[in-house]
Amino acid sequence: MKIIIYTHPYAGSFNHAILERLTASFKANHEAYQIIDLYQDGFDPRYSSEELRLFSAGDTPYALVKHYQALIAASDELIFITPIWWHGLPAELKGFFDKVMLLNFAYVEDPEWRGLLTYIKRATVITTATLTKDYLIKESGDPIQSNLINRVFADLGIAPEHTNWLHFGKVNLTTDAVRQQFLEDLPELYKNGQH
Repeated sequence: MKIIIYTHPYAGSFNHAILERLTASFKANHEAYQIIDLYQDGFDPRYSSEELRLFSAGDTPYALVKHYQALIAASDELIFITPIWWHGLPAELKGFFDKVMLLNFAYVEDPEWRGLLTYIKRATVITTATLTKDYLIKESGDPIQSNLINRVFADLGIAPEHTNWLHFGKVNLTTDAVRQQFLEDLPELYKNGQH
């Protein structure tokens, strides 16, 4: 099953159009998926003192976090749909990794670090930004490929060779026709994993 982690507060956004286009394609092809909508769920990316007290045991006081963990554990594919703001991930998505990817669920240290999400056979990151992919790579510290995919995903046990990054840049400066073409092409881009 595919788990889509969606991070955007505005239903009129291009990110939401991406979500709708991709899920329509999955429905048409009878592909099972579930959506984790961090904003709609009211997910709080901030750590509480109780949460930090339980952190070293790999535990959490929050049912929502445990629900997310159960969805991920039942899946074999993760899809992230997110904007890039100020050269990085929105707070909700950063907090998702901080609070959901806990010890004994996402990794162990026995004594070496070992990622436990090896059952995830494919991960796709779909981003939008005012910046181009080339600029993000060369001038913004490569927040997705280098930091998220090659480091965070790898630390979780998701092999970089099983990941893809699709990006739609200059989202604020392009035309409706260009946006529409991207949406039309999205199922094929997702399938082939390149853009």
